[in-house]
Amino acid sequence: MAEDNNIVLATREQGLGDVSIAPEVIEVIIGIATSQVEGVYSMRGSLKNSLSELLGKKNRGRGVKLENGDNGLNVDVYVFLNYGVAVPQVAREIQDKVRQQVLFMTGLEISGVDVHICGVIPEKEQPAIDPNNPFGVEDGEQN
Repeated sequence: MAEDNNIVLATREQGLGDVSIAPEVIEVIIGIATSQVEGVYSMRGSLKNSLSELLGKKNRGRGVKLENGDNGLNVDVYVFLNYGVAVPQVAREIQDKVRQQVLFMTGLEISGVDVHICGVIPEKEQPAIDPNNPFGVEDGEQN
């Protein structure tokens, strides 16, 4: 049984029936497309999504909000970026990639893609390890 919130892709051409897609499927497409853009560290998730991932379930639609309005399908994407990337350039690439993938996979035109930068993640600095002194013990020091 199809739910009312499904998006209809095609309607009864040649008597074959309707083709509809659940919004969650579009969210997954958008999440994967966004995570493939260089400079994106991760998508914003909720506490529920974090708990699901701890249990081994990957939620590809996190950080994506769909709104089916009068003007068409509008998308909000919430991301964390790597430190040192050009924010406007990465945001533009996200917009282009999302529109492209949704059009290619579903045939749906997106009226707008709003990118929300939630934060910038700095690179983790690894402390230098001296191969001659792997435990960092000073001469004359004992444990």
